[in-house]
Amino acid sequence: MLRLSYWVLPVFSGLVWLGMLLGLLIYWCVDTHFTHYSSMSPGQNIAYISDVGASKLKPLFIAGCCVTTVSLDLSFLSDHWLRHRGRLVPNANITEKILSIFTIIFAAIGTCGLILLSIFDTVRFKKLHDIFLLLFIAGYVLSAICICWQYQRLGVRYREHRVLRLSFWIKLVFVIVEVLLAIAFVACNWTHHTNAAAVLEWLIAFLFSAYIFSFFVDLYPAVRTRKAGAYRAHGHGYHPPYSPGGGGRPRDMEEVGSDDGGRLTGGGLGAGVGDHRRESPNEYLNGAEGVPSNF
Repeated sequence: MLRLSYWVLPVFSGLVWLGMLLGLLIYWCVDTHFTHYSSMSPGQNIAYISDVGASKLKPLFIAGCCVTTVSLDLSFLSDHWLRHRGRLVPNANITEKILSIFTIIFAAIGTCGLILLSIFDTVRFKKLHDIFLLLFIAGYVLSAICICWQYQRLGVRYREHRVLRLSFWIKLVFVIVEVLLAIAFVACNWTHHTNAAAVLEWLIAFLFSAYIFSFFVDLYPAVRTRKAGAYRAHGHGYHPPYSPGGGGRPRDMEEVGSDDGGRLTGGGLGAGVGDHRRESPNEYLNGAEGVPSNF
């Protein structure tokens, strides 16, 4: 049974985005019978998302864009906070922390672009709408590149955590596919191939929902770690890197107790069960990256 936790944020965000897209598409196909909007070119037969969103369903378009991006940004913030607290595999160095921060910053830029393009519709503010569309795409693509880079580094450092490699490959595929589709979309727009551009826009939008859902994989392990520094999952738990002076190899590490105050201790020297002082993942990392005392 799934326990409610931070994984709800990306799932909720993805469902809202997917529901909004399906609502707009079904409305245009079924209710309007493929109507030709005033914002469409004379030879255009397929409506852009923005064409449908600028019609009677503009309130739905604005609400869907706002809720989707805000809840997605909360997912990024949650990922950063949970890693900082040690409830997920922590960022071990300054580079990974900076990448995590830039992920949030670029996502916030993309959020501003999406919300503003939904408000400044393509009928009344076409130039502004196109600028905000590019801002939205660029912001979230750069955000995806940063988090992809971050997860690649984490996956190399913590090879025992397969979920990190899985998440990295999902996001890498998204970045490559979305960049290629975005280039094709801009090229079709520039050359006035509006029907092809409209199809690409719908495809990019639906693929974006898959990217949102992928953060379920990242945040779900936090359901097993309700205490700070207690990241542990069956087969994917937190194991500090080996330190020559740290009292044991990673395979000797075990968690004494559980979420109620146990600490990770080594099977070698200093592995006292009676010592209930909690050591955070950062303490282990600092010890692992420092120079051993016996050298």
